[in-house]
Amino acid sequence: TVGKRGHEKVFTGIVEEIGKIKEIKKGPASAVFTVAADKILEDTAPGDSIAVNGVCLTVTDLTDSQFEADVMHETIERSSMGDLETGSFVNLERAIKAGGRFGGHIVSGHIDTCGTIADLRRENNAVIVEIKTPANILKNIVKKGSIAIDGISLTVAYVKEDGFAVSIIPHTGQQTILLNKKKHDTVNLECDVIGK
Repeated sequence: TVGKRGHEKVFTGIVEEIGKIKEIKKGPASAVFTVAADKILEDTAPGDSIAVNGVCLTVTDLTDSQFEADVMHETIERSSMGDLETGSFVNLERAIKAGGRFGGHIVSGHIDTCGTIADLRRENNAVIVEIKTPANILKNIVKKGSIAIDGISLTVAYVKEDGFAVSIIPHTGQQTILLNKKKHDTVNLECDVIGK
């Protein structure tokens, strides 16, 4: 899909900034999310796409310190967007522009499913995060392949019968919200588009 300003609605899974939910206005079939941000608002205009925890949203309005986006009922039901509340922190990434750096993998911003954090444990300087995943999604997850968790491009460390694990290095842990999550928390999952 091509965005309003002509760039592709594709992300890399390299989180640019951690934002904060300022307000959620819920309607009968949708909601309007207001997200406080800084860096990602540079060179952003209404109609542009921003991934919020890996969910592609279209900017409907913005100021120099926040943006608004409509979130449809289906998106709230199929992702962890329904778990967010005022004060929640979120991973933010702008859609890439043609000729831009491509540091992660191709991420569409269309969530395949939600997973549940089964375990977080320290291993040397990294943290292993195990994610319980529905069986129908596991066929698309392979060891050493890519996966987007809450919009973060990560490499699959291993696959188990009921899920998979990733290893979070200190830099990724500091630049994203993943290690702020706890066991049993829900995360958005998007399998590698090439693997699908």
